[in-house]
Amino acid sequence: MRLATILDHGTEVPVLIDPERGVVPVAALTDTDVPTLLTVLEEGLYDDLVKAAAEAGPESFLPLADVTFTAPYRRPRKIWGIGLNYVDHAADLSESVPDEPASFIKGDHTIIGTADEIPIPPQSERTTAEGELGLVIGRECRNVSEADALDHVFGVTTILDQTAEDILQRNPRFLTRSKNFPGFFSFGPEIVPMAEVLERFGSIGDVEVSTVVNGDQVRTNTVEHMRYSPAFLVAFHSAVMPLFPGDVISTGTPGAIHVRAGDVAECRIPGIGHLVNPVVDA
Repeated sequence: MRLATILDHGTEVPVLIDPERGVVPVAALTDTDVPTLLTVLEEGLYDDLVKAAAEAGPESFLPLADVTFTAPYRRPRKIWGIGLNYVDHAADLSESVPDEPASFIKGDHTIIGTADEIPIPPQSERTTAEGELGLVIGRECRNVSEADALDHVFGVTTILDQTAEDILQRNPRFLTRSKNFPGFFSFGPEIVPMAEVLERFGSIGDVEVSTVVNGDQVRTNTVEHMRYSPAFLVAFHSAVMPLFPGDVISTGTPGAIHVRAGDVAECRIPGIGHLVNPVVDA
């Protein structure tokens, strides 16, 4: 079962998604106080919740068509972003793929969910949207090996990572500023457990990621064409600092697309999720 958060009269409610039965609120499955989906990850509650959902009656479930999804959670301890991780995207920018991951950190104030607006800041005349595969950490890790790295990943999700590209182009030291305007990190709506990913695809390398704008501008590539694999990225960053449950690693984009007010940006990952955000002027 997948994890998500829905809105109930403005309140964010963590849920499990059963593809056949619908959506069940976590509160219907346990007497434990679980205020957010992040708590499920931090407290290692997933397996018990899945068992409870399997035993729950049909009255506990809501039809998928009747719910409104939002960001899975709002306060991860860390969001790591990775730049220039697809060779093709680096070539688009007349850049070479760096010898080590070109990583940066985003604040949680940047988080929005599906259908929320991406605001273009007045400081930028060229903002890009970037569809990416996100890795959601499930178990704390520090100095984990690449061979064991994915054992610490709970699952994956769809991401739209935004960049004020004109600010970044003025000076590469402006990377943090260019990446950290409000609304510059959309993720969800679903977090797909790694076990489902591997069962569906066989290998995470076979996952296809697309940035789409207005339905007709499309940049697509597969994870196997990343310079640094998901497992490498987890291992590499766990050697920098501890990774905690709920931390997100956004693994890089197959292509950035310039967006303006009135556009609709999407991240499409078949078999994983579909994230859609309208673009507005801030």
